[in-house]
Amino acid sequence: MYRTLATILVLFGLTTLAVRAGRSGDVAGPVPARESSKADVVYVPTPNDVVMKMLELARVTKNDLVYDLGCGDGRIVVLAAKKCGCQGVGYDIDPQRIKECHANAKKYGVEALVTFEQEDIFKLDLSKASVITLYLLPDLNVRLIPQLEKLKPGARIVSHDFSMKGHLKPDKVVSVTSKEDNVEHTLYLWTVPLKKQKVAAEADAEE
Repeated sequence: MYRTLATILVLFGLTTLAVRAGRSGDVAGPVPARESSKADVVYVPTPNDVVMKMLELARVTKNDLVYDLGCGDGRIVVLAAKKCGCQGVGYDIDPQRIKECHANAKKYGVEALVTFEQEDIFKLDLSKASVITLYLLPDLNVRLIPQLEKLKPGARIVSHDFSMKGHLKPDKVVSVTSKEDNVEHTLYLWTVPLKKQKVAAEADAEE
C-alpha cells in the first residue's frame, strides 16, 4: 500500500531524476523534498534505521572508505563516521547541499573523518572507495557501471530502492520495514567483481 516518493516518480516516467536519500531524525532531522536548481534532483528523506541497514549490509567497519554519490546534506557519510568510525566522502552537484554537509559534519564532530565535494558523480574516479552508497534511479545506476567496474575486488555497492536489473546481478536483496515511516524499503548489494546480467531481450533471443 505504501510507496516511497522515488517509486512514485518512476511510475510517472520521471526517469531522468536522481533521487537522493536524506536521513531523518538522528543526524539532521526531516527535510522536505525539493528540487535542485542545478540538476534534476529530488531530495527524499530516508529513515535512519534504513541507513543503518545499508551500512550493515555493506559490512562497513572503521577500515572502510565510504563514497556517497549524490550525498544530499551528507547524512550517510556522517552517520557512517559516527557509528562505524570510518572515513567517508560525499559528492553532490548542489553547492547548497555541500554547505549543509559541512554543517552536519561539524555538528556531530566527524570533521576529521569526512569530506564533501561539489562534483558531477559521472566524472569521478571511484577506485579508492571500498564502499559505495547510492539512491539514484535505475538508469543513473546503470550509467555508473563503467566507474563501478574499476573498484578493487571486495568493494561493496549498496543501493536503496533501485537495482541495475538486466545489467548487474545483486549478491543480496533485502527488504526492511522502517519503524520511522512504516514503509518497506528494498536494498541491493553488489560485490566487486561485479556479476553481469543479460538484458531480457538478449536472453529471449537465445532461447
